[in-house]
Amino acid sequence: MTDLGLYRHLDEMAPWNDRLQVLEVVAVADEAPDVKTFTFRSDAQTWFRYKPGQFVTLELPVPDGPLMRTYTLSSSPSRPFSIAVTVKAQAGSLGTRWMFDHLLPGMRVRAFGPAGDFSHHNHPAAKYLFVSAGSGVTPMMSMLRWLNDCAPWTDVAFVNCARRPEEIIFRKELELLGSRMPGLSLGFLIEERSSRESWFGHMGRIDAVRLPLLSPDFREREVFCCGPEPFMRAVRDMLETAGFDMARYHQESFGVPPVEALPAPFADTAEGASEGEAGASIPVRFSVSGVEGRCLSGQTVLQAARAAGVRIAAACEFGLCGTCRVRKVSGEVEMQHNGGILDDEIAEGFILACCSRPLSALEIEA
Repeated sequence: MTDLGLYRHLDEMAPWNDRLQVLEVVAVADEAPDVKTFTFRSDAQTWFRYKPGQFVTLELPVPDGPLMRTYTLSSSPSRPFSIAVTVKAQAGSLGTRWMFDHLLPGMRVRAFGPAGDFSHHNHPAAKYLFVSAGSGVTPMMSMLRWLNDCAPWTDVAFVNCARRPEEIIFRKELELLGSRMPGLSLGFLIEERSSRESWFGHMGRIDAVRLPLLSPDFREREVFCCGPEPFMRAVRDMLETAGFDMARYHQESFGVPPVEALPAPFADTAEGASEGEAGASIPVRFSVSGVEGRCLSGQTVLQAARAAGVRIAAACEFGLCGTCRVRKVSGEVEMQHNGGILDDEIAEGFILACCSRPLSALEIEA
């Protein structure tokens, strides 16, 4: 029986807040082999405000302890009552495999975000080229769904690459949108034929010959690219060789940059340490846990928390996902993030623990 209390107007609801609410699974759907879409609503009847192409970080309750995994939203903010992630389970993907086996309608999970700068809203243009491979199609689908709802006349060349025909994620929906959006041109490229279904389209890997066939005017378009790193690197090299203006090239990547190993901070200043050594560590108090720790010069608040036995949720650990956002009660930090925190959150005293380094004694709500 449908809960009639779910029927509320948008202006009667507040936006979803990841500090206060969690997500409830409302549907799980198969999209392709080893690919599923998980659709969520808020557990507090709130609506979702984000840009198409952004991502969320889910806290998955696996047996060995919470596991943080970041997924791009495949849904569109033009339909704000739910959000969805479409994920592919690789052989060794612990988090995604757990979702496939255990995440069912009615279950609740914590989430952080949405966050990220990979959105056509940040780069308005007259013409777009969306290039993707595998599950990299998800942010493109979010943007295309928004365009279909809000600006269906937009000129979009949509190029999607897959290994076999049955592995083209969202193929049926894309073909339907192709019949409804006058400015949408679809180009599918597969690497090998399949015994499961016939194929009469383009074959091979994207290169300097096939790209002009799929999008003859690609030099005139704002390009968005997402897929495995080797795929994105090939697309970048191809565009640079073709003389494309790379200021109009944008890609989504969750790759973590190299992190310099730092020694663990002192639990306390060692007895007999020299004045210079003592001055190299900064006290950090974690008020919720009631723990006192110290942080060596150059270390992050997250590293100090871990050394002190204080758990702060973290996923990307380079200032992008926003998962490690905590409130700074007092003290000063140097924070160099990659878009994972908003200016108004910083004004409220929040920091990202993974990319904040103490400049003075700190008190953190953790």
